[in-house]
Amino acid sequence: MSAEAADPGAPLRRRSRPRIDLRRLGRVALRGPVSRDRLPDAISHVAEAHRAHHPDADLTILRRAYVLAESSHRGQMRKSGEPYITHPLAVTLILAELGAETTTLTASLLHDTVEDTEVTLDQVKEQFGDEVCYLVDGVTKLEKVDYGAAAEPETFRKMLVATGNDVRVMSIKLADRLHNMRTLGVMRPEKQARIARVTRDVLIPLAERLGVQALKTELEDLVFAILHPEEYEETRALIAAATGPDDPLETIADNVTHTLRDAGISAEVLIRPRHFVSVHRVRRKRGELRGTDFGRLLVLVGEDADCYAVLGELHTCFTPVISEFKDFIAAPKFNLYQSLHTAVVGPEGAVAEVLIRTHRMHKVAEAGVVALGNPYAQDPAAPQTEPSDERADPTRPGWLSRLLDWQESATDPDTFWTTLRDDLAQDREITVFRTDGGTLGLPAGASCVDAAYAQYGDLAHTAIGARVNGRLATLSTVLSDGDTVQPLLAQDTASGPSPDWLDHARTPAARIAITGWFSDHPDEAKPDPETADATGPGTRGEPAAATEREAPARSRSGPRPTGVVVDDPNAQVRLAGCCTPVPPDELTGFVVRGGAVTVHRRECPAVAAMQEIGRAPVVARWADGEGRESDAGCRVTLVAESFGRPRLLADLTEAIATADAAIVSATVEPPSEQRVRHTYTLRLPDAAGLPGLMRAMRDVAGVYDVSRAQHPAPAG
Repeated sequence: MSAEAADPGAPLRRRSRPRIDLRRLGRVALRGPVSRDRLPDAISHVAEAHRAHHPDADLTILRRAYVLAESSHRGQMRKSGEPYITHPLAVTLILAELGAETTTLTASLLHDTVEDTEVTLDQVKEQFGDEVCYLVDGVTKLEKVDYGAAAEPETFRKMLVATGNDVRVMSIKLADRLHNMRTLGVMRPEKQARIARVTRDVLIPLAERLGVQALKTELEDLVFAILHPEEYEETRALIAAATGPDDPLETIADNVTHTLRDAGISAEVLIRPRHFVSVHRVRRKRGELRGTDFGRLLVLVGEDADCYAVLGELHTCFTPVISEFKDFIAAPKFNLYQSLHTAVVGPEGAVAEVLIRTHRMHKVAEAGVVALGNPYAQDPAAPQTEPSDERADPTRPGWLSRLLDWQESATDPDTFWTTLRDDLAQDREITVFRTDGGTLGLPAGASCVDAAYAQYGDLAHTAIGARVNGRLATLSTVLSDGDTVQPLLAQDTASGPSPDWLDHARTPAARIAITGWFSDHPDEAKPDPETADATGPGTRGEPAAATEREAPARSRSGPRPTGVVVDDPNAQVRLAGCCTPVPPDELTGFVVRGGAVTVHRRECPAVAAMQEIGRAPVVARWADGEGRESDAGCRVTLVAESFGRPRLLADLTEAIATADAAIVSATVEPPSEQRVRHTYTLRLPDAAGLPGLMRAMRDVAGVYDVSRAQHPAPAG
């Protein structure tokens, strides 16, 4: 499927639209005859777009860069049949429209010259200076002849290291990939899919982290069209069917405009259509789409204080949906994003999401680090400082610093490539405080294991526990934003980590350090996954606090009926507490120490862990007419995801009781962005009641998902 033919970046509706139209600008250079005589005219489009953001920019260097690029690429053609110069021109137009400064545009015009022509880095440096040379070198690929299969991961490693010193390197790479994705239709389907997957796993998360939403959203749609063509066409049809004169968002937008005008607030109210992937996500979450799900209202004002004035008017004159309110102005996202998010109820009960931001915030939301211009330019008013070999980058976020740290330890290209993708899959950051007053930036879901390695490096191998907010905690404890953490180290420096720390580590630095320790200590055997519960997250062999998973085993005086049949009729059979199987779950068993057979759900992560260490599975099935623990019923662990509201816990408990389920244990995690996770271990009289119980919990107001857990909750 041709990504260009799909045109996912085209305007979704005919109305005012603040989103930057990158596709139109990307084709400007291709208009008219493609003869070399006409190509020099294309640089005027770059100049026009650049002057819109930088009226006083000196365009001389751009013209010189264009002359070098055009002459060096002369005679080269793209696979689409266009002169190759159209590619660096299109990339430069993308960046110019986003507001990139002159140095970035100069480097983007030259970004393929060293890689694909006879031009050398020394020539670039001589004619355009050190900065342009650095940027061009940063985006130049490594030769496959020299690196073989490792060329792609090592190219990205080189590019990320260069980005650590100058974020503009990644800006050029993202624009380069966007134009390549637009014209990917000329490639073979398998190559389209390979490039799309790398874009999805690496480039899109990097665009999100650098705040370049204008590039990220179009890249998402292009990847969606290639990897999921059927779902893409379904989404396209839904958007086309929703486009019409009777748009509920139009009515709400008019009401908001009149409300703000009557309040004396100067604001621009726009309808911001959702891009294809966004509509698809809403559809998967809600099922049937509402008329207002195809877009959001965007309110642009002049000053920060006006944002809160708009919010006050909207919440006064309309019925607000409080659970949808988020303040990213007081607490900006880690990618520079600032905005107020809310939702209001319009006529006939239509709910519209509203984004409130200043014009400056909107520019940063669209262009991210590109909108910051040259972050390394010296302020003439600032005192002069001595030059340094290492740049101080005011735009380098914590995630990038951590990436640059752990990549040094990942010497193997495959390890680097796999770890990079896993690291970029973390989509949120938290900040925790050290007891010495410092802070640690960690990905959401990080545990005390991650904090220990982030603070102490390899010394964390001797960690035995932690204090979280002054209270003793295990190293597996998941940290929340704003927690104070103090890892506790053992006096015995010869002790090492426990293998199950890898289950709790979320940061690449921690995982690489733990894996490296076991590589250096091959005699340290991995524990049996079935007996790992008895070993805590402290030093190896240290007994841990009892978990819910262990409790039933200690209370049994002998084998108890489980309703499960295995090949050996004399074997003691027990249901695994990590996944709490119930009929009609598909089962797999494993013989553990003592000859007992522990039975798991087939999709349980412990099954893969057992197979990795060479344990042979045992055939297990539910007995006819059985499938439940006698007398005591069956046990199951459920996770309820919900929006925070008063009486939520009481309503969930009532729904559970109404379904004749008994609560064995329950945990409620601290709210995060107005969302709450409840984990319940329940006992039902019969497994047949599980679907009804899950439906009853989903019907509780504010609950948007209920699922089976893969890991047990702590004992209550």
